[in-house]
Amino acid sequence: MTTPQRIFQKFKNIYGQKPRLFRSPGRINLIGEHTDYNEGYVLPAGIDKAVYFALLPRSDDRVELHAADLNEFYSFSIQNFSRPKDEWPLYQAGILDQLLKLGKKIGGFQAVFGGDIPPGAGMSSSAALECCLLFGLNEIFSLNLDRLEIAKLAQKAENEYVGVNCGIMDQFASVFSKKDSVIQLDCRSLEYQYYPFELEGYSLLLCDTTVKHSLAGTEYNTRRKECELGVETLRRYYPEISSLRDVLPDQVELHRDELGDTIYRRCRYIVNEIARVSEACELLLQNNPVEFGKKMYETHQGLQYDYEVSCKELDFLVEYTKSIPQVAGARMMGGGFGGCTLNLISTSYLEEFEEKIKKVYLEKFEKELPCYRVEISDGTKEIVQL
Repeated sequence: MTTPQRIFQKFKNIYGQKPRLFRSPGRINLIGEHTDYNEGYVLPAGIDKAVYFALLPRSDDRVELHAADLNEFYSFSIQNFSRPKDEWPLYQAGILDQLLKLGKKIGGFQAVFGGDIPPGAGMSSSAALECCLLFGLNEIFSLNLDRLEIAKLAQKAENEYVGVNCGIMDQFASVFSKKDSVIQLDCRSLEYQYYPFELEGYSLLLCDTTVKHSLAGTEYNTRRKECELGVETLRRYYPEISSLRDVLPDQVELHRDELGDTIYRRCRYIVNEIARVSEACELLLQNNPVEFGKKMYETHQGLQYDYEVSCKELDFLVEYTKSIPQVAGARMMGGGFGGCTLNLISTSYLEEFEEKIKKVYLEKFEKELPCYRVEISDGTKEIVQL
């Protein structure tokens, strides 16, 4: 039984009714890490791992949430609900909080949800959950929200209710992704362009360190503050600057001493990473996986040494690939401090690579290394036929 079939069937078992079923994918990000909240460019894509919501409206004001993967239940009134004490209903409550603030008329509903995005692996399961629920509620209550409004509202829910000061990338990628394409997203204007991801003979593989990270209340918000401090310093000399998006590498170098070592390195990474996104898009148009892979390695080095959001497990996995000619590129992906590496590998070498890297990881860290082969998929949608 597939994941969507499982969610659909569980709803039928509980309520004896046939629900509407919605899907929103997790995401990968090829290049452009931590650039979104600096108003730069990112290059994400939705993947074939997703969150699913089976939904139906109710005739009263009750909200019933069944977390299929956790086997847990949470219920409250749409008219009067307080902040959940458990972590998992925070995301759903955050979505409802945003809709009510907008003055949208929604009634009670019953939902069963679950998915196959590995939690804590940097594939943005939280954004997929937020976007999936919001898209589903938009459909069953005819709220007339467009896709951009859905992405923005989902981001606001995570910022204001959950407490993670994330940028727009994760939600945007989940909603707007398109099969066999990556999205070059301008995180300032929210203009976007699709680029073909058709590197023939190469596949994407995620290697999961199983080091779990929680972005709320961690170094993520610290990094964001450090970038803001860099902008504050540079604006004294360049008043036209509003974010690191506006800063040139030469300007960062010129004010290195005044920025101080830590802020300088944070700014250097972001400014270089923003430029790398545009360079990577050109390489996709040229169908050049080898040079694209080199950009991935450059990103990891910046995240490891300048932005300091990596960890020993991630660094080990990336370093291991550098001596393997069938691997075009590898880097840590996501907020950092754990999660997955993203690897661009010759398709014919995938199986052998998995065997080898799992073996060396087990020897080094005495734990298993889950690996996930991913393909780029369409964004948030209703599933009409299973």
